[in-house]
Amino acid sequence: MTLHDWLWPGFLAFVAIILFVDLFVLHRRDHVITTREACRTVGGYVSMAMLFAAGVFYFAGPDRGAEFLTGYLIEQALSLDNIFVIALIFAYFKVPAEAQYRVLFYGIIGAIVMRLSLIVPGVKLVEQFHIVAMALGALLIFSGFKMMFAGDGMVDPGDSRVVKLLMRSGRVTSKYEGARFLTRRNGILFMTPLFVVLVTVEITDLIFAIDSIPAVLAVSNDAFIVFSSNVFAILGLRALFFVLSGMMRTFRYLQTGLSLVLIFIGFKMLFGQYIHIPSVIALAVTALIIGGSVVASMVHNRRDASETER
Repeated sequence: MTLHDWLWPGFLAFVAIILFVDLFVLHRRDHVITTREACRTVGGYVSMAMLFAAGVFYFAGPDRGAEFLTGYLIEQALSLDNIFVIALIFAYFKVPAEAQYRVLFYGIIGAIVMRLSLIVPGVKLVEQFHIVAMALGALLIFSGFKMMFAGDGMVDPGDSRVVKLLMRSGRVTSKYEGARFLTRRNGILFMTPLFVVLVTVEITDLIFAIDSIPAVLAVSNDAFIVFSSNVFAILGLRALFFVLSGMMRTFRYLQTGLSLVLIFIGFKMLFGQYIHIPSVIALAVTALIIGGSVVASMVHNRRDASETER
């Protein structure tokens, strides 16, 4: 077997080892995740992603390396809105703090499997049918404008049809039972509210995947690059949640920045057959838009703080 033949199984084994160590070694006991612990974990995952990117640059060339970094940056930025929604879900269902990490962990496993099942056929469809690429580009442009003008409308996690169906089944316990998703009562298997929360998180991730996967497909036609950039961003999502969930809305211009990124990537995909935008340029534009929105948010917050002190 060649090195390329080992690429997919090797990467999936690597991810499986990371997840095993994370849950059964580093977090084998359910506990409240501190901000310091979360920051260390985020730093570890970002470092791994950068080392992997360096490997892509070295072995696959600068174009593939830029595609990986662009995909990683887009997925990471889009996951910030996902974090805000997850925070709403946890608040709505009053999830105990010590059980939140376990919900996110299994949610990440579901997200990885979901993306693997969508990305591989997605790349093949885009390669074989140009109309699919154009349709995905149009979808991204629509999603970008929709996000730009959506405002801060609140999400109601309990309004999901799936959640309502589970709650009406009569097989959901009234109270949490530690970090258990399922429990037995008189020999009958019941779902705990934590299982309902997990289902809600998975549904939320599927909705966000509709935006994020086409965005990365617009950046690269290599299924491995698309999948690996998604996975590295997703792996750090749990820890990033505990770092940012309490301060998400301080970045008031981030939503506008993300919408501009989706519109830019959408146009790149829609007119890719006629206008070629180098991967390095796409990476620079994406980083500039997201970084600029964060800086603009910080400047605006400082100005508000100064006016309040006067």
